[in-house]
Amino acid sequence: MPHRLHKLLEPVVTDLGYELWHLESVGAGKNAVLRLYIDSPEGIGIEDCEAVSHEVSAALDVADDDRGDSYQLEVSSPGLDRPLASSAHFERFIGERARVNMFAPVAGQRKFKGQIRAVKGEVVELACDDATYDLPIGDMAKARLEPVFDSDD
Repeated sequence: MPHRLHKLLEPVVTDLGYELWHLESVGAGKNAVLRLYIDSPEGIGIEDCEAVSHEVSAALDVADDDRGDSYQLEVSSPGLDRPLASSAHFERFIGERARVNMFAPVAGQRKFKGQIRAVKGEVVELACDDATYDLPIGDMAKARLEPVFDSDD
């Protein structure tokens, strides 16, 4: 269902001048949450989230999304530790650090933290402390940018 929702909502968000960075649909029934992360070169403020929320709600009502009103809509900025879900996301942040959790172990581990070195199709090359790993994006349970803050005083 998230792919269908992404296809429905991306033009709505784009027409408002924003990028639909990521979409998550979690929970079910009364506990369902539809979470949209939007981005813009100018940054995202509360007014931006409100405008997108209003238009997305209207688009979902028109589409008769089979969810009725049984979900909570959340719209926010992807933040500094933004989710990474596509090859374009990883390519945009080559050289930055990321945390990746895999569905199944790769080289005996599921959790990785390292620098994004390259993207080859749908595979991310992640350089960790002692090795470099090729991690298929489709096998990632979760991936997020890991912001690095300078501790210079």
